[in-house]
Amino acid sequence: MQITKTDIEGLLEITPRVFEDERGYFYESYSKQAFAKIGLDLDFVQDNQSLSQKGVLRGLHFQNPPFAQGKLVRVVKGAVIDIAVDLRKDSPTYGKYHKVLLTEENKRLFWVPPGFAHGFLTLENDTIFSYKVTGIYNKESEGCIKWDDADLDIDWGTSTNLTPLVSEKDEEGYLFKNFVSEFDMNISK
Repeated sequence: MQITKTDIEGLLEITPRVFEDERGYFYESYSKQAFAKIGLDLDFVQDNQSLSQKGVLRGLHFQNPPFAQGKLVRVVKGAVIDIAVDLRKDSPTYGKYHKVLLTEENKRLFWVPPGFAHGFLTLENDTIFSYKVTGIYNKESEGCIKWDDADLDIDWGTSTNLTPLVSEKDEEGYLFKNFVSEFDMNISK
């Protein structure tokens, strides 16, 4: 397993060791022991999966403390542009984002700890997105930052001929300038 630290503390890109032959491939998408060796002794409590058509944009979602969630995300089928935005108010990278391409071919995983808003844009039809979370969903603590917020200036990689399909709930997310963060750098895993 290859771990790549990003320019934002806490975010990790993970490339698993894949064993391929004429029959197909095998890899561990998660190993508690392997993750503990790199300092991520995580307790996942729920697995989630979504199916989306090309051009679907989901996010930028988060849950406030004490129901904050860490997410280990990957693509089972298809491809996404995955985005995490730092919401930790005392972080030197507060309001900055990191973007990663996750595909069924590259089999990359992305660790998004608590304290980040998360979202993705699907690049192919029938994309299956999977994520393990460290906290159970709590409707009262959920929040959403607008995916196209001008202050965040996120490069989703969309061209002028692609208008993302976004839920009504996501279109009504907070503007970043009006968002009051409940997160700090000491948020637990």
